[in-house]
Amino acid sequence: MTDGDLHDEDDGARARLAIALSRVAQQDRAALRQVYEMTSAKLFGICLRISGDREGAEDILQDVYIKVWRRAGQYDALRASPITWLATIARNSAIDWRRANGKMLTLPEEAAVDIADEAPRADDALVAREGRARIFECLDQLDDRTAQAIRAAFFGGLTYADISDRAKVPLGTMKSWIRRGLLRLKDCIGDG
Repeated sequence: MTDGDLHDEDDGARARLAIALSRVAQQDRAALRQVYEMTSAKLFGICLRISGDREGAEDILQDVYIKVWRRAGQYDALRASPITWLATIARNSAIDWRRANGKMLTLPEEAAVDIADEAPRADDALVAREGRARIFECLDQLDDRTAQAIRAAFFGGLTYADISDRAKVPLGTMKSWIRRGLLRLKDCIGDG
């Protein structure tokens, strides 16, 4: 089976699910069974992961299909794939269930010590700030055209070709300016 075959199979399943949802909107019970058979495993997984309770997940899943039965006419294939629409209903239903049942996961106070702080440490932030200041000091020591080219390439996100066009110099010349400038920056930064 090739990647193309897998993609066609995915598209075929998506189309079958979209058609089944449109039939559910017309109150077709057989279509609801088809939607259930095609999606219940995935939606149950979502409900179980969010609720953290197997019995609760089963109740949530039943509620999901009741909502699908009532809201199938609201499904818009231009806004979302059918599984995305169904997964959103499952996710929201599971979140509502957790809120209503007070099943929020809380850890004891002692566990707070084990939670990593995502913010950079003060000393790391200071070193980074000093490093940035040193780079700009060294950039100021370069001739203007080289400093401008390096700033455009590394801070402005421009390509060497864009910079050479703006400066009206050949691409090879621009590459040489930047390469020599980077070597001088390396030497300057290494001194500090």
